[in-house]
Amino acid sequence: MSALSRAELERWLPHRSPFLLLDYAEDFVPRRSLTGVMELTEDSPHFAGHFPGRPVLPGVLMIEAMAQTGAALSAKSENLDPANALLMLAIVESARFRAPVYPGATLRLNVEQTEVRHGLYRYRGEARVDGRRAGEAVFAAKLVETSE
Repeated sequence: MSALSRAELERWLPHRSPFLLLDYAEDFVPRRSLTGVMELTEDSPHFAGHFPGRPVLPGVLMIEAMAQTGAALSAKSENLDPANALLMLAIVESARFRAPVYPGATLRLNVEQTEVRHGLYRYRGEARVDGRRAGEAVFAAKLVETSE
């Protein structure tokens, strides 16, 4: 199965509403790639203050949504239980925002895992709306063991 429902994302990620930004994901290829999907509704909480009267998705949330997609990809691929191990955003090597993203858009986050070494997972991500590139980033997450 190549799709991940919101409930399955909650199995692999520690995030919860309102900070779980992904609504679902698709095109899962283990240890390779995943496409996260973020449905941006008019009442999404970040639009109320960014910017009043002219709402636009903050670029840092676009990067966070890519990071969540990468973490879901790697956690599912490696069967990582978030109660025992977390993938935490550690590096944003580069990011570029090419077009504003407005309420009502469906943001598709295509993330590719490019390398894993010494607990550091590297990714390349691209965000698209209606097939047009809205942003891109190269980033990494560190595997952090947790104890309860």
